[in-house]
Amino acid sequence: MLLGVDREPNSETTADEALVERPTDAHALQAAMARSPVTLLTGPRQTGKSTLVRRVVNPSPSSVFDLEDYRDLARLAEPMLALRDAGETIVIDEAQRMPELFKSLRVLVDEARRPGRFVVLGSASPDLTGLSSESLAGRVTMLELSGFRLGDVGADRLDDLWLRGGLPESFLAVDDQASSAWRDDYIATFLERDLAGFGFRFPATTMRRFWTMLAHYHGQTWNGAAIARSIDVSEAMVRRLVDALTDALVVRQLPAWFANISKRQVKAPRVHVRDCGLLHRLLGIGSRLDLDRHPKMGASWEGMVLEQLLARFGNSAAAFWSTHGGAELDLRLEIDGQVIGFEIKRTDRPSTSKSMHSALADLELDHLVVVHAAAHRFTLADRITAIGATELLVSDDPLSGL
Repeated sequence: MLLGVDREPNSETTADEALVERPTDAHALQAAMARSPVTLLTGPRQTGKSTLVRRVVNPSPSSVFDLEDYRDLARLAEPMLALRDAGETIVIDEAQRMPELFKSLRVLVDEARRPGRFVVLGSASPDLTGLSSESLAGRVTMLELSGFRLGDVGADRLDDLWLRGGLPESFLAVDDQASSAWRDDYIATFLERDLAGFGFRFPATTMRRFWTMLAHYHGQTWNGAAIARSIDVSEAMVRRLVDALTDALVVRQLPAWFANISKRQVKAPRVHVRDCGLLHRLLGIGSRLDLDRHPKMGASWEGMVLEQLLARFGNSAAAFWSTHGGAELDLRLEIDGQVIGFEIKRTDRPSTSKSMHSALADLELDHLVVVHAAAHRFTLADRITAIGATELLVSDDPLSGL
């Protein structure tokens, strides 16, 4: 994509984005449509939701309702009439702008229930998933689309994915300068327009100060009191701010896992900026040289790998673990009936530690994987294996044989 630096961050995706295959997400969407009458696909702005749906569904123009388009809003003045016979599969985009539509969908589904009847797209909203689960209980499958996975763009683009993040237009920009400019516009638009559209009412300047400060705490245990002091607001306010960014799917609060052991364990979540490209612009990082010199470089790489792991293996039971004595584990996941721990290290010479052995025993892990920056895979100890990030994130079955 030849991306101009003045491109509108929320404009339509281009043909170049559509050239990037997203087979895992396409398969998940197809599977959801095959089993449920309504599929709800959520995610941050500009992650490629519309492009993915166009590729999978290929809807006719008359069966697409974009709720940011006043003409489609006018068509929905009588939603039951407009939607009842609009097409084999009806696509409703930006559904967070009309949450009352879910009640009409329920009636229509109950009139003629069949798989794949509606595909509903929505950018993050505090009410969107709650309303859909209440109004469409037993009728909806919910999916979340993040940015590009490493498997979508290829292992040779790992450094670009790390620097630019996974938002398609940022990743596909003609150069790093254009990518940085696009992300700057994205952040400004998100703060000045999108948050209000999601129902959040915070001054853009306050949220920018908070989000920037949060970037400096990226990957650390939540400490609301310290952040509140640093930006001179109340602790209650920073709690509301972090929850808003979490609901908007641009920040992740990774919960702490509590094991039934005698050790004192950390209970507060760890906080991450989910897209590493946005993290870098909040930190003033615009080039690989900037990144290599920045004190948050290691935390940035670990956060990028963590988000990629969650995109690949799922996040329904994701947690980290930490004790006040210093033992910790970056990520605990339940995968195919096994409990797998992941420790993420930006090194080409991974080794075991006392902390890893503590996590293996205290959390009763089936296996612990040390994710590292080199390409090789080898056994470190009984039930502890070092696997390179590219193999873990790209190969077909990286956990086989553990």
